[in-house]
Amino acid sequence: MYLKIHDTPKGRIVAACEEQLIGRVLEGDGAYIDLDSYRGFYIGKKADGKELKDALARFSSVNLVGKGPVDVAVSMGLIDRKDVMYINKIPYIQIYRL
Repeated sequence: MYLKIHDTPKGRIVAACEEQLIGRVLEGDGAYIDLDSYRGFYIGKKADGKELKDALARFSSVNLVGKGPVDVAVSMGLIDRKDVMYINKIPYIQIYRL
């Protein structure tokens, strides 16, 4: 998977996406994720589940696309499996800490 951390004045954004999804546009059921035009948002370094878990220890918001990244967040208890969203059977989540 790709992992990119965006440190901004308003907090830390953690973005991760399955490598094979980069370059695709996911659309369906009223949802839309452009992983082609916005590939730079997700492409940072190649990472494994442990590295993503470490990154998810501190964040303001999270954008995860694909089974691997979403499974890490579920295993950490950041989101319940029933709250995971899907576009054409591809899981994705967005989490915001206020």
